Amino acid sequence: MAGDNDSRGGEERTAGRRQSEVNRKLKYISLAVLVVQNASLILSIRYVRTLPGDRFYTTSAVVMAEILKVLTCLLIILLQKRCNVKEMVILLVDSIVFQYKDTLKLAVPSLIYTLQNNLQYVAISNLPAATFQVTYQLKILTTALFSVLMLRKSLTRVQWVSLLLLFCGVAVVQVQQEGNKEASVSDSANQKYTVGLIAVVISCLSSGFAGVYFEKILKGSSASVWMRNVQLGIFGMALGMLGLWWNDGPAIAEHGFLFGYTPMVWGVIFNQAFGGLLVAVVVKYADNILKGFATSFSIIVSTVMSIYLFAFHVDLLFTVGAGLVIGAVYMYSLPKPAGGVVGSSSPSSSSLRPDSSTNGGSQMEAFLPKSVLVK
Repeated sequence: MAGDNDSRGGEERTAGRRQSEVNRKLKYISLAVLVVQNASLILSIRYVRTLPGDRFYTTSAVVMAEILKVLTCLLIILLQKRCNVKEMVILLVDSIVFQYKDTLKLAVPSLIYTLQNNLQYVAISNLPAATFQVTYQLKILTTALFSVLMLRKSLTRVQWVSLLLLFCGVAVVQVQQEGNKEASVSDSANQKYTVGLIAVVISCLSSGFAGVYFEKILKGSSASVWMRNVQLGIFGMALGMLGLWWNDGPAIAEHGFLFGYTPMVWGVIFNQAFGGLLVAVVVKYADNILKGFATSFSIIVSTVMSIYLFAFHVDLLFTVGAGLVIGAVYMYSLPKPAGGVVGSSSPSSSSLRPDSSTNGGSQMEAFLPKSVLVK
């Protein structure tokens, strides 16, 4: 009898070690996916927007990405229903039509995300990829501030210090770029540094507000991440088409919706549509520290690749600024010590991360807003 117990215990320990090894490998895979998705999308958008020849309409690219994302989520829901079309239709009608109040709540974040996606194209078209990558980390600052103001979340002293370092690092990079902007954008008369900077700042503000608003209105929701993406995508397509008509309507009527689409452009759209969904799947294996490290490493990758692809010049000021941002991102992602919070707080809001123990919290963690970068 004792021998059986020892044998069973040995098998459990072996299974535990195997599971630990699998989890460790999944974390490394998650890190690689996060870094590649972060860096590749920025670099590829910058590349296709600086190529000579006919340029695609960014408003059509935003709509196309929404269409592909909705179709992908519908396919996943169909597979979850074991290819039973009737069950899927019933679920869609119930979630979207009958629960219309819940669906309408997503109109605001969908509007903001659609605006944000268009602004990111504007920003990346007018800023060096590395500069955009560094400056876009201001979304951490805006998300933190909106969380404190709207959700009464609390921050540790280390996080407040990291936000200050983040702001200083971005400011240093902007000082460096202000001194070199003639050299950095003189290769194209269509690139305007100020326009790109304004676009990325507004994008950061919208990212912070939309993420916090989304958490606020949907906390405790039981809908799956795929259904949420379908609901967001419906509004996203409608609002994207409105923006397309407003901004590029006559030109698209003349040249066509797919004007300027090359294999590289399709690659960007597929990356934007499926990259976020892929990250939403693997992000559950990545803790906060790993996500912070992935963001920091992607800044380095974008900078190095920008040197080779776009002849980007890295000097001391940019290195210092980028270093401050990378350090701040890592510091902000460090675990929160018990009892080490300052600022407004509530019993259920001891951290900026949504509490995964609450109903729907794991879905909040898995859900990735429609942004170029990991949230």
